Amino acid sequence: MSGAGRPGQGFGSSASEMPPLVRPPQPQQPAPPSRDEYDVTQPIPFERPIAEADTQPSAVVPLGPTGRPMPVFPDPAPLTVRGRARVVSMCNQKGGVGKTTTTINLGASLAEFGRKVLLVDFDPQGSLSVGLGLNPHEMDATIYNLLMDRETTLDEVVVPSGIAGMDLLPSNIDLSAAEVQLVHEVAREQTLQRVLAPALEHYDVILIDCQPSLGLLTVNALTASDGVIVPLECEYFALRGVALLKTTIDKVRERLNPKLEIDGVLGTMFDGRTLHSREVMERLVSAWGDTVFHTVIRRTVKFSDATVAGEPITSYASSSTGADAYRQLAREVLTRWPAE
Repeated sequence: MSGAGRPGQGFGSSASEMPPLVRPPQPQQPAPPSRDEYDVTQPIPFERPIAEADTQPSAVVPLGPTGRPMPVFPDPAPLTVRGRARVVSMCNQKGGVGKTTTTINLGASLAEFGRKVLLVDFDPQGSLSVGLGLNPHEMDATIYNLLMDRETTLDEVVVPSGIAGMDLLPSNIDLSAAEVQLVHEVAREQTLQRVLAPALEHYDVILIDCQPSLGLLTVNALTASDGVIVPLECEYFALRGVALLKTTIDKVRERLNPKLEIDGVLGTMFDGRTLHSREVMERLVSAWGDTVFHTVIRRTVKFSDATVAGEPITSYASSSTGADAYRQLAREVLTRWPAE
């Protein structure tokens, strides 16, 4: 085999029949000197050259649970002048998605940041009132009296929540009668807006906990609001009803409240360990885009424990992940709202 080491010679097929690992140089077609391209005679596969601007190390932005880069939300600056309150409804016609939990804990987090907050329980079930430790059967006056009796004033109904800087407008089952009685009222959709008007100068934020329906009470809440936050459980059936809710919001904006806007969609009860939660979040972001909050509320038993205790999670379990999530939501919400 004396010729085995010389190119072009061998006992079997010639070497040209085997695909080379390295593409042979082609001197007859040299690259122009001015061309700064990667030499195709490099072994395949090859990586393209890194541009000079990319050679500098850059900070890696971690992805949040929504699949987008997670920004850093700074602590809000303290208010120096108190203006007109921003009214926000927690709205979703599906029950059990976290409307009441979000109303309580977002309100408490905003109060921690120096905002004066009024929570409005606008659900006949009275879950918001119960969640703050009130007995629905021992209330002298509720929002029902404020809606139906023009002699009742706001100060007679508002009660302290037990959290500094946060008050409550309570409710109980009596409110269910208001939806029937308001049908025959003139301008029935603006009734809540009328009774909340005196509170606008005394609070920075008014959060309305809506009932799980799209009836007259919910339309009242949307008519009185500047914005809507849509808590949405990261589950398929909760995702289906959002389109109908958006249609209702669009109708209220067109016919009753031109300033109404969607402040954001909040993913709740998220469990990143399950493929289903991640898929629902992915579909939510693809459908709503940047309207979806970067903050996501994960499942934790601390929320149930705080409800039994009758206080927000920010005070019941101040260092828990749930409390931190709602504080972050408060920062993110304040960055989305117009400058105060």
